[in-house]
Amino acid sequence: MTPEFFVTSLIVVLMPGTGVLYTLAFGIGSGWRASVVAAFGCTLGIVPHILASIAGLAALLHTSAVAFQVVKYLGVAYLFYMAWRVLREGGALRVSGGRTAASDVKIIVDGLLLNILNPKLSLFFLAFLPQFVPSNTSEPTHYMLGLAAIFMLLTFAIFVGYGAFASATRRYIISKPSVMAWFRRGFAGAFVALGMRLALSDR
Repeated sequence: MTPEFFVTSLIVVLMPGTGVLYTLAFGIGSGWRASVVAAFGCTLGIVPHILASIAGLAALLHTSAVAFQVVKYLGVAYLFYMAWRVLREGGALRVSGGRTAASDVKIIVDGLLLNILNPKLSLFFLAFLPQFVPSNTSEPTHYMLGLAAIFMLLTFAIFVGYGAFASATRRYIISKPSVMAWFRRGFAGAFVALGMRLALSDR
């Protein structure tokens, strides 16, 4: 791993996106443990994109407008669904004083789907990983898998940090109903905004 790869990966992971938002929501709504589970689910969601990029499937999304649009709008629909769940009373992502009713498996699956249904991730890895593979490497696929594993570890660590920060503010937020209400609306609005950004994006 080169310093350039580490710094670039760090910048990419630190940028707020659906995974960060999802982890923050559970950190505030249900505490640190739930945010770690959410971070794990989002990190697992990277695996299919990495494998698709290495296998060349990401190239299909790049060349086929239909395939890209299908995956993209599935992702948009799921982001809107997540926004609705945040707003819905009793939803799994409700920012409240009570513990979430969602099981660990449900939290992981939702985090997994959030990342799987984002075709931009596959295209990102298709363009990102090969740049850091030395030209004289005898096993470029193995080298890329190693870089991908480092990227995932970095993602998980940073997301856990976001979750720890969110859970640290939880007591203040849940003690003020008006603040809780604004946070719930804010999370829902952020999911809608991310969905709109994905819907308007090109390959």
